[in-house]
Amino acid sequence: MSQTIEISVNGKSHLVSVRPYDTLSRVLREELGFTGTKRGCDYGGCGACTVSVDGLTVYSCMYPVEYCVGKEILTVEGLSRGGNASEESLSIVQKSFLMNGGLQCGYCTSGILVSTERLLAKNPDPSLDEVKEALAGNICRCTGYGRIVESIFLAASEMRSSGTRRE
Repeated sequence: MSQTIEISVNGKSHLVSVRPYDTLSRVLREELGFTGTKRGCDYGGCGACTVSVDGLTVYSCMYPVEYCVGKEILTVEGLSRGGNASEESLSIVQKSFLMNGGLQCGYCTSGILVSTERLLAKNPDPSLDEVKEALAGNICRCTGYGRIVESIFLAASEMRSSGTRRE
């Protein structure tokens, strides 16, 4: 038995048909085509599926989609201007990761980018401990986190100097 609900993803409203206990990650990927939200472990242990719901980062693999009615969902696709992945339209965070080598295979990257955007929206000048805390739910098996952390500090500096903040 399914029902139709309305959810807002990256500033656009979508009607979706969902079944009881559907997860946000399934609906984002399979119903709406937001494949930047990765499915890794399916139990909230890796962070590849991290998205923002009303400004809070959540593991979309465990988050019931019906909880999203009336809330704003931000995926990695929503970070760039116009949802366009051209280099000119990338967010400051995306550009800093690209320029600084803060990604390798890319599987974890979308969740880390969303977590970083939320961190810097709340705290434009985080300490190392605050960065570590913000990334605690995101597992990267490739980079060793050094370049990721450097990319976050680069983005924070760029955002502060340009006066850019995403709320």
